[in-house]
Amino acid sequence: MIRASNQGFTLVELCVVLAVMAILATFAAPSFFVCQTRDQVDARARALFSTLSLGRAEAVRRGARVTLCRIDASRHCLASGKSCENGVADWSCGWALFVDRDGVSTLLRMQPSMTSISIAGTSTELSFTPPSGQVIGGFRSFDFAPRSADAAANPASRRCVRLASGGRARMSQGACGASA
Repeated sequence: MIRASNQGFTLVELCVVLAVMAILATFAAPSFFVCQTRDQVDARARALFSTLSLGRAEAVRRGARVTLCRIDASRHCLASGKSCENGVADWSCGWALFVDRDGVSTLLRMQPSMTSISIAGTSTELSFTPPSGQVIGGFRSFDFAPRSADAAANPASRRCVRLASGGRARMSQGACGASA
């Protein structure tokens, strides 16, 4: 007589494994969303950092004024204090980098809006001037944070991009008001 071997799982074993996996997923989900938000803030800060670096480099290379400004949906610079379509008055509206040559503005780079990230800036427009790419008006800073109620409770999810009057950008973790 040949005996059949049981090489599978029973229904009870399968249900226990699924229940354990569901419990683990329940505890892991909030941590996943925190990491995802922190990565979005970091990516947005790096995008502005690279745009600032490009603006300075293009002002030096082209020998022309390069302007960075907040933009609306039609890619036009927003005036100081003017809100985006969604009512937000910070840099989360998006930004664009223009080179001004002989009265003609040419778009170099554009970053669309991302309203889930708050970007507080000390100005609404800045210009890099030739020949050395200096920024008109001294030091500037941009404070990146998730636009949620617990943004202040989690300083690790914040980024600061500082721009010196010489045009060089520097990015650091934490809020701009914190010591760097």
